[in-house]
Amino acid sequence: MSAETRSNRRAAVVLLLGMVLVGLNLRPALSSIAPVLRVVRDGMGLSATAAGLLTTLPVLCLGLFAPLAPVLARRLGGERTVLLALAILMAGLLLRPFAGVAGLFLGTVMAGAAIGIGNVILPAIVKREFAHKVGPVTGLYTMALSLGAALAAGFTVPVQQLAGGDWRWGLAFWALPALLAAAAWWPQLRQHRALGAARPRVRGLWRDPLAWQVMIYMGAQSSLSYCVFGWLPTILADRGMSALAAGFMMSLSVLVQLVTALTGPWFATRGRDQRAAIAVVLALTLAGLLGCVYAPIEQVWLWAAILGLGQGGTFSIALTLIVLRAHDAHVAGELSGMAQGGGYTLAALGPLLVGLLHEWTHGWHAVAAWFGALTLLALAAGLGAGRNRYVLWEQVKREK
Repeated sequence: MSAETRSNRRAAVVLLLGMVLVGLNLRPALSSIAPVLRVVRDGMGLSATAAGLLTTLPVLCLGLFAPLAPVLARRLGGERTVLLALAILMAGLLLRPFAGVAGLFLGTVMAGAAIGIGNVILPAIVKREFAHKVGPVTGLYTMALSLGAALAAGFTVPVQQLAGGDWRWGLAFWALPALLAAAAWWPQLRQHRALGAARPRVRGLWRDPLAWQVMIYMGAQSSLSYCVFGWLPTILADRGMSALAAGFMMSLSVLVQLVTALTGPWFATRGRDQRAAIAVVLALTLAGLLGCVYAPIEQVWLWAAILGLGQGGTFSIALTLIVLRAHDAHVAGELSGMAQGGGYTLAALGPLLVGLLHEWTHGWHAVAAWFGALTLLALAAGLGAGRNRYVLWEQVKREK
């Protein structure tokens, strides 16, 4: 093995490590607030509406700020954009607990914006650096996202307790992993390889039906995920489960996601296209959701695990589709911005509608029907997005 080959392999390992650590930090800001929401609400004097906005706002920001990512990548390069996102994330995580009500919401917006930018850039880097290993690398990155969400959901309250019951330190703690990720990512700045910086903005993406199918699939499956994040413990508590047990079921479901977060992209890239894989993971997701709503309460652990298997796969395949449907890293960055920008904006409506349906009907039957409708929407879009095609392919062939 030549010295150049060894150097390239070391660089690839360092990049993978950096991507995993960055991925670990793209969910704690979202999942850390739910375990302490009650004490945050009491401590800040928030109304029920304001508390609900606090949980919906970061998801909305994922969508609103995602289109900014390709613009920054063209000007700064992908590596510098990721570091900028980590810096904004750290600032938001520190501002959120220590600057009053205004800081709580402003910090939440900053964290959501940073995550939205990071979500878009990393798939484009995967396309550029690991074009022939899209499945395994996307699976590893997605597993890191799921693990970060699970860690924040499980350890925010213990950190709060170690800090003498002060919820502010339970939330602020998650700035520390972001700092570690920034340190691990720093060597990538020497690369300074832009994601299409010298190329014009991709035209016609919003008129491409395949791009819309990728975006709608991303949005519908994400909407189901954030419905679970926001409402699964409440659903189980209404069915008679203790708050502690309901929280454990939520943690179980998120942890099980690690299995299909890692293996889902591999599974999806084994066949001629991704349609069969999409149908399987969506079927698992809907079965798990309906089981949590209707199955005997002593069997909920099984359905929570099935739900986790489904949702880990739906999300990891959604990220894989962004990479597979683009013919180069430049288009992948633009498609990622469109799919995640529009997709997460759509996703923010899901948990909000769950709350409205439950308030109007005082039950969960209408909510279960909403879960079914979202699954069908995801399936319809996924069967289109899963075809073995490129976005803007006719245009690319003409340019060549």
